[in-house]
Amino acid sequence: MARKKIIAGNWKMNKTPSEAVALIDELKPLVANDEADVVFCVPAIDIIPAVEAAKGTNIQIGAENMYFEEKGAYTGEIAPDMLVDAGVKYVVLGHSERREYFAETDETVNKKVLKAFEHGITPIICCGESLTQRKQGVYIDWIRMQIKIAFQNVTADQAKKAVIAYEPIWAIGTGETATSDQAEEVCGAIRACIAEIYDQSVADEIRIQYGGSVNAGNAADLFSKPDIDGGLVGGASLKAEFGKIVNYK
Repeated sequence: MARKKIIAGNWKMNKTPSEAVALIDELKPLVANDEADVVFCVPAIDIIPAVEAAKGTNIQIGAENMYFEEKGAYTGEIAPDMLVDAGVKYVVLGHSERREYFAETDETVNKKVLKAFEHGITPIICCGESLTQRKQGVYIDWIRMQIKIAFQNVTADQAKKAVIAYEPIWAIGTGETATSDQAEEVCGAIRACIAEIYDQSVADEIRIQYGGSVNAGNAADLFSKPDIDGGLVGGASLKAEFGKIVNYK
C-alpha cells in the first residue's frame, strides 16, 4: 500500500488572524492536490478563522501545540477538546523550538501524544539532532531514544495513524538542508525503530516527514526518497512557494 504524502506548513509565531485568512485565500488554489494531505499548523489564535477560511478546500488545519490535561488551572494552555471543537485535525508535538525554549521533554511529548490519540487528533511528532550530535555520530541513537519514549504506551493501531517529522535542528531556519540521502538515512532508521517497537506492517503504514529548510527547489528530491512521506515546512509555508512544494511533481 503506497503511503499518501503529507505536506504540512508550520507557521510558528507568524500571522495575525486577519493575515491568516488572507494567506489561506492566496494559497487555496495553489495547494489543490488530491495526491497529498495538506495541513496548515497555525498559531492558536488563528485556528478558528483558519478553519473557517479553509472550509470546502483540501486544506486541513492543525495546531502547533496542546496540553496533556483535559482542563484546569493551567493558565495559557490549550486543551485537546478545545482543538477538536474548533475543527483541528492535527497537532505538532515536541518541536525542537518547544523543547529548547519551553522546557518540553521526551516525557511530556509522550503524554501529549497519548492525549492527542485519546481525542482523535493526529499527532505530528517531531524529532531531530543538534549539529554537535551529528558531528559526534550519535544522531541515530538520539533519535531512536526520542521515538521510543514518544511512542511509550501508544498502541499499534494508534501508531499507524501517527505522523513523525524528522527535523535536524541544524537545518531549521538556517538555509542548511540535510541532503536527500542524509534525510533518507534517518527516516529509514526511524521506520526501522517503529518496526522494532511494533512490527513491519505498522512501520510500512506510518508516515515520516522531513523538515528543515524545505523549499520549492529541494522538495522533489527529498520527497522522492522511499522513506520520506512529505515535509513539515517552516518559512516557505508562509508564501506562494508552498504551492510549488505541495505540487512538487
